[in-house]
Amino acid sequence: MEIGDTVQILEKCDVLCIDEDSVITEMTSTLRDWGAMWKQLYVRNEGDLFHRLWHIMNEILDLRRQVLVGHLTHDRMKDVKRHITCCSTYLSYLFSYSERFFLRLNRNGLPKCPEKPERHCSLFVVRRMGAGEKKNACNVQYRRPFGCAVLSIADLLAGDSKDDLVLKVYMCNTESDWYQIHENIIKKLNARYNLTGSNAGLAVSLQLLHGDIEQIRREYTSRFTHGVSITRKLGFSNIIMPGEMRNDLYITVERGEFEKGGKSVARNVEVTMHVVDSSGQILKDFISFGSGEPPASEYHSFVLYHNNCPRWAELLKLPIPVDKFRGAHIRCEFRHCSTKEKGEKKLFGFSFMPLMQENGRTLPDGTHELIVHKCEENANLQDSGRYLKLPFSKGISLGNNSQAVKATKESFWITSFLCSTKLTQNGDMLDLLKWRTHPDKIAGCLSKLKEIDGSEIVKFLQDTLDTLFGILDENSQKYGSKVFDCLVHIINLLQDSKFHHFKPVMDTYIESHFAGALAYRDLIKVLKWHIDRVTEVELHDHIQEVLKAQEYIFKYIVQSRRLFSIATGGQNEEEFRCCIQELLMSVRFFLSQESKGTTAVFLSSFPSVYSELLKLFDVREVANLVHDALGSLPTVMHGDESLQAVKLQSIGKTVESHLYTNPDSRCILLPVVLHHLHMHLQEQKDLIMCARILSNIFCLIKKNSSEKSVLEEIDVIVNSLLDILLRTILEITSRPQPSGSAMRLQFQDVTGEFVSCLLSLLRQMTDRHYQQLLDSFNTKEDLRDFLLQIFTVFRILIRPEMFPKDWTVMRLVIWDSYFFLAVIFINQLCLQLEMFTPSKKKKFMFICILGEHKLHFIPALIGPFLEVTLIPQPDLRNVMIPIFHDMMDWEQRRSGNFKQVEAKLIDKLDSLMSEGKGDETYRELFNSIIPLFGPYPSLLKKIERETWRESGVSLIATVTRLMERLLDYRDCMKMGEVDGKKIGCTVSLLNFYKTELNKEEMYIRYIHKLYDLHLKAQNFTEAAYTLLLYDELLEWSDRPLREFLNYPMQTEWQRKECLHLTIIQNFDRGKCWENGIILCRKIAEQYESYYDYRNLSKMRMMEASLYDKIMDQQRLEPEFFRVGFYGKKFPFFLRNKEFVCRGHDYERLEAFQQRMLNEFPHAIAMQHANQPDETIFQAEAQYLQIYAVTPIPENQEVLQRDGIPDNIKSFYKVNHIWRFRYDRPFHKGTKDKENEFKSLWVERTTLILVQSLPGISRWFEVEKREVVEMSPLENAIEVLENKNQQLRTLISQCQTRQMQNINPLTMCLNGVIDAAVNGGVARYQEAFFVKEYVLNHPEDGEKITRLRELMLEQAQILEFGLAVHEKVVPQDMRPLHKKLVDQFFVMKSINDFIFHYSYNSPLSYPAVNRYSSSSLSSQASAEVSNITGQSESSDEVFNMQV
Repeated sequence: MEIGDTVQILEKCDVLCIDEDSVITEMTSTLRDWGAMWKQLYVRNEGDLFHRLWHIMNEILDLRRQVLVGHLTHDRMKDVKRHITCCSTYLSYLFSYSERFFLRLNRNGLPKCPEKPERHCSLFVVRRMGAGEKKNACNVQYRRPFGCAVLSIADLLAGDSKDDLVLKVYMCNTESDWYQIHENIIKKLNARYNLTGSNAGLAVSLQLLHGDIEQIRREYTSRFTHGVSITRKLGFSNIIMPGEMRNDLYITVERGEFEKGGKSVARNVEVTMHVVDSSGQILKDFISFGSGEPPASEYHSFVLYHNNCPRWAELLKLPIPVDKFRGAHIRCEFRHCSTKEKGEKKLFGFSFMPLMQENGRTLPDGTHELIVHKCEENANLQDSGRYLKLPFSKGISLGNNSQAVKATKESFWITSFLCSTKLTQNGDMLDLLKWRTHPDKIAGCLSKLKEIDGSEIVKFLQDTLDTLFGILDENSQKYGSKVFDCLVHIINLLQDSKFHHFKPVMDTYIESHFAGALAYRDLIKVLKWHIDRVTEVELHDHIQEVLKAQEYIFKYIVQSRRLFSIATGGQNEEEFRCCIQELLMSVRFFLSQESKGTTAVFLSSFPSVYSELLKLFDVREVANLVHDALGSLPTVMHGDESLQAVKLQSIGKTVESHLYTNPDSRCILLPVVLHHLHMHLQEQKDLIMCARILSNIFCLIKKNSSEKSVLEEIDVIVNSLLDILLRTILEITSRPQPSGSAMRLQFQDVTGEFVSCLLSLLRQMTDRHYQQLLDSFNTKEDLRDFLLQIFTVFRILIRPEMFPKDWTVMRLVIWDSYFFLAVIFINQLCLQLEMFTPSKKKKFMFICILGEHKLHFIPALIGPFLEVTLIPQPDLRNVMIPIFHDMMDWEQRRSGNFKQVEAKLIDKLDSLMSEGKGDETYRELFNSIIPLFGPYPSLLKKIERETWRESGVSLIATVTRLMERLLDYRDCMKMGEVDGKKIGCTVSLLNFYKTELNKEEMYIRYIHKLYDLHLKAQNFTEAAYTLLLYDELLEWSDRPLREFLNYPMQTEWQRKECLHLTIIQNFDRGKCWENGIILCRKIAEQYESYYDYRNLSKMRMMEASLYDKIMDQQRLEPEFFRVGFYGKKFPFFLRNKEFVCRGHDYERLEAFQQRMLNEFPHAIAMQHANQPDETIFQAEAQYLQIYAVTPIPENQEVLQRDGIPDNIKSFYKVNHIWRFRYDRPFHKGTKDKENEFKSLWVERTTLILVQSLPGISRWFEVEKREVVEMSPLENAIEVLENKNQQLRTLISQCQTRQMQNINPLTMCLNGVIDAAVNGGVARYQEAFFVKEYVLNHPEDGEKITRLRELMLEQAQILEFGLAVHEKVVPQDMRPLHKKLVDQFFVMKSINDFIFHYSYNSPLSYPAVNRYSSSSLSSQASAEVSNITGQSESSDEVFNMQV
C-alpha cells in the first residue's frame, strides 16, 4: 500500500463452511499458510518473492472457485490436485532447501559407483580431491574447491521434461567467496565467478513425479528396483504422519576465525568432526554427507588456501539414535595442512558442543559461536572427561560447566537444526510433562501450552493428554478451566491440515488409554459455563474455539461417563442425565439468539455429537434432544445468508446421520427437517443442498420404512412440501440456462433431483393421499391452479435439454406420463373435428395450411427442424430436407435474401454435429437440395430467378463443405491422445470459418480449441502462433468487450495485453525467443505511451532474459518431412494432398514414419518418391508417401554474415520457412562405371507451402512445386560449397571455444581428406577438367573455373583446420591427427598440378606453419584405423556430403 490509498474495513464474521470437499479443505488450509508467509515477506521487504507468492495464491483462488461451483470431471479434479502439488513444490523450492544429495565422480566424470542410479538434486557443488597447490610435495589427500553448477527447477514444475541437461560448472574468482558461489550464480553476479577452464559439465536428467512417496513407488516400480536414494526435506513435511520416526540433527559448518600461529602467512585450515558418546568413544557411521552416500564416522572439511577466516557453509546430517543422544557431543579438531612438510596435518586446536542438557532439553536451533581451545599437536583428546568440564560456547551454557571463558580471538561457528519426533528443545513442554516434580509451575505450564509449536505437541500427544487429565484429577477446582482450555487448543490443533492425520491417534487414545473416570463432571461444567456466556463480546473468539472442539469434548464426556459407570455399577445416572439436559437447554437458548458466527460454528459440528449421545441414551431420547435444539433456531430468512446456508448444511448432515436412519427417531425429526426445507425453498435459496436433502429423505423412506411408517411420513411430506416443490420446479425451469458447461450441468442436476423427488412422492402417494389432497382445496380456482402447475411442470420436463443424456429411465417415466395425458387431451369431445360446424372447421384447417404465415416461424424453427433431420431415419429425412428449400424460398420472397436462414443453419449445424449428430449419408442427402433450385423451363423464368438460384446453390454447397469438415472434426475428436489428425482438421475448420463463411465468433472459438490441443501436445510454438490469430483481430483501444470464452469483461486493450503476455510465454516455452522479443517490443511501446514505467521495466527485463536464453541455451534444429496422403479413405482435409511437417526434437525419418503409421494404422507406406498416378488417387485405401526435405531459409543475409554466433543463426535456418527442397540423384545417358560423376545429375524439387513453418500447425499443405535438373558440374560445385562452409563453421566454433567436443571437426576433416586421397578430387579432374569436356561444353567455362577455385579453397581450409586441430586435440587422439596430416600431404602430392597455385594465392585465413611430411610418421595409428573410410559409390558420396 502507498500513503493515501483508501482502506475499506469490513465487518468480521467468522462462519465455518462445513461439508467441504477434501480438495477445497486442502486449498483453504494451504492458502491460510501461504497468507502468513505472504505477510512475512512484506514485512521483510522481499518484493520479488512477495509478488510471486501473490500470483500463485490468486491462481489457487481461481481453482478453488471452480471446485466450489462443483461438477468438475474426475480428470479435471486430478489436474487441480496436481496443480496444487506443483505450486506447493514450487514454493518449497522458493523458501527452503532439501537435504544434500552426494555423488562421488571419478576423474572421467562418471560415478564411482555406476550401479547406483542416483537421480535427485537441484543444486550441484563439485569439489576436487588433491594434495594442495604443489602436487609433487606430498601424498596426503585434501578436499579443495573446484566448481559449482546450479539448475533452476522452475521450468521443470511447469512441464514434464525427461531430456538430459548439461549444467555448466563455474569456479570462484576468489576462494573466499566459495561459500556463496551458488547464490552468486543464481543472482548472476558474473564478476565473482567464471567458467572452469576444462570444459567441465554435469549431465543430469530430471523428471517431475506427482504424488506422495508410496503412490510413486506403486506407479513407478521400475525406478525403485535399483536402490534409488530418497532425499528428504530439510525438516518436517507440511503434513506430519503418525508413526513417522525421525531423529536427525543437521549441522552446518559455517566459518572460523583463527590466528596465524606465529607464521608469516595464513593457515590452510581443515576441520575434522566426530560424534563422541558419554564414555568418550567415537560413534561410528553417524555423519551423513548426503543421501547418495553411506554415513561415515568422521567429516573432513575442504581446505581454503592461506585463509585464517575460512567460510565453508557445508551441511551435514547426524542421524543419532535417541538412546545415544544423551551425553553425546560433537568434537571439531582444527589442523594446519602444509604442502611443504611432507604433507603433515598439524593439530592446533579443537571445539566441542554437547547435544543435550542434563534436564533432557536438546541443543537449541540456531548459530552457535564455539570456543577454540588451544592444544598441542600430540594432545590426547580421547579422554573427553578432561575437556568436557571446559566452557564450549561464547553465547550459551548448558549448565554442566561453570568455568570462566578465557579471552580468545579464535572462534568457530556452526548452525544446528533438529528434526526429531522423540526429542524436544522446548523447556515449557518438558516442564509440563514433569509437572509432578514442580507442582508450583503447573499454572504457568498450562498457560504456556498454547505457545508451544504444534509439531512438539503432536509428538508427545498421549503424554500431554495424560498430563492434562492427571492434573484435572489432582485439583479440578484450581486447574479445571485451564485444563479445559488446553484440551480445546489440542483438539483444534488437530483440525489443521498439517496435523489432521493425528485425529485417529486421539481416537485410539480415547478408546484405549483414556482413564479419566471423573473428568465428565468438570468437562460438562466448564462447557456449560462457556455456552451460557455466548453473548459476552470479550469471550466471543474463545467460545468459538470451544464450540469447534465440541465433537471431541463430547467424546471425552461420554467415555469418561462409561468408565465411571463400569467402575461404580451405574451410579449417579440421574444426575448425569440432568447435567446433559441442562447443557442442551443452554444450547437451545443460545441458538434462539442467532448470534451469527457462534451459531454457525456450533451447527457445523453439532451433528457429529449424535453418535456419541447414542452410546448413553436410547434413540428416541436423542431424537427429542436434537429436535428441540434444531427447533429452537429462528425462522427468519432475511438475515445473514451464510448463516442460513450453515443451518441447512446442519439439517443435511442430520438427515445423513445414523440417528435419522432409524424409523423411530425419523418420525420425531422429520417435521423439523421439513420446516427448514420449506423456508429455504420458499426463498429459492441453497437449492443444491435442498435437492440433496430431499433425495436422501426419499431414499430412506423407500429403503428403511415399514408400510405404516411410509404412509405417515408421506402424509407429513405432502402437507408440508408438495405445493412448494411444484413451485420450485417451475421457477428453476423457467430461468434461462447458464452458458458455461459446468453451470449447465449443475442446473440439470438440480432440476433432475427435484423432479426425481416429485415423481417419487407421487408414486408413493395412495388414493387416500390424493383424496386428502383434493379435499384440501377450498375452491375450484385453487384446484385449477394446482392442476395447471402439474401440467406445466410435465410440459417443461419433456424438453430434450432438461436432463443429462444418460437419464434414460427418468425420460421414459416422464414421456409415459406425457403420452397418457396427450391421449386424454386429444380424445376430448370439444376437439373432435367431425363435430365442428363448416365455418369452424374451415377456420381450424386454415391454421394447418400456414401459407405466408410460415414467415413467422423463420428462423425460430430452423434449429428444431435441422435437429429432426439429423435423426438417422431415411424416411424422416426425405420428408424434412425439402422444408429447408421452402424456408429459403419464403425468406427470399420477404427479404430478397436468406441471410437469417443461412446464419441459423450454420450456427445450429456446428453445435449439433459437435454433439455427435449427423453422418456421411446425411451430408449426401443434404446436398440433394440443389436439384430443387432448377433447371427452369423458360429463359425468362431463368433470368428472373438467376440470382436466387445461384445464391441458393452456393449456400447448400457451402453448408455441405462445412458438414464435411465438421464430420472430419467430430471423428478425429473421438480419438484419445492429441495427434496430427486432430490438429489438422481443426486448422481446416478454422480456416473455413474465416475464409468462406467470414464468421468471426466461430473462427475465434476454433482458434482457442486449436490452442488447447497444442498445449496438450506441448506444441508451445504452434500454440503461440495460434493465439496470435486472435491477437491480430484486436486493436490497442479502450473499446469494451463482453465476457467471452474464458475472458472476463474487459477493454480491448486489456485483452490484447493478456494475449500478448500469454503468447510470449508460449514462445518462451517453445524456445522461439526471437518471436517473443518482437512482441515484448510491441507491448513495451504501449506501456511507454501510457507512461506505465513499472510494467515497461518488467517487459524490458523479460526481453533481456529472452536475449540471454538465445545466447546461453541450446536449441535443436528439427528435421522436416514431406508427407503425401493419397486415396479416398483419408479424411477430407488430407485426401490426395501433400504437406510438409516439422518433426519433434530428436525425431528422425524412421521415427517420424512410424509415428504417422501409428496415427493411420490402415495406411500403406509407399517405398518411392515419385508422384503417384490417378489410380492411387481414386483407390479405396490409404497410401502414405514420406521423405525428408531440406528447409530453404528466407533470411540468407544473417546466415552468410561472418561473426554472428551459431546460436543466432540456428533460428533462421529453421524458422519462417516457406520453401523446402528435395534432391533425387539419377544418371542421364550412359553411366560411366569408372567415374560416376560424369553422368550424375540431380532432380531438385522445391515445395512452396501455403503458410510458413512453424505456424499454427506442425504441418502445412504444399501449394506449389517446382522441379529443375542440375548438371553434374553444378552438382559438384554445390557439394564443394556446402562442404567448405561446413569446415569453416566447425573451425570457427573450435577457435572460439563454442565447441565442447572436437569430434565433429575431427570426423569432418577425416572424411574430406580420406575421400580426396581415395580418388574423390581426381574424379572431378577426370570428369570436368579434361580437354574433351572443356571443348564440348564451352558454356561451362565459368563453372569449371569456379570448381577449380573451390578445390583450391578446400585445400587451404584443410591446412588451416589441421593447424587449429593440432592445438586442441587431446593426447589420446594424437595418432589420428598425425594420420590426417600424413594423408593431407599425400592428397597434395597426388594433385600437385592443382595445389601448386595455393601457396601463391591470398588466403582468407591467418598464416599457418607448414608441416613437413618427412617429420611425421606415415603409419596410421591402430587406435583410429577403424574409422578410416573406403571409397563410396557416387550415390553414397552424394548422400553423405549433402
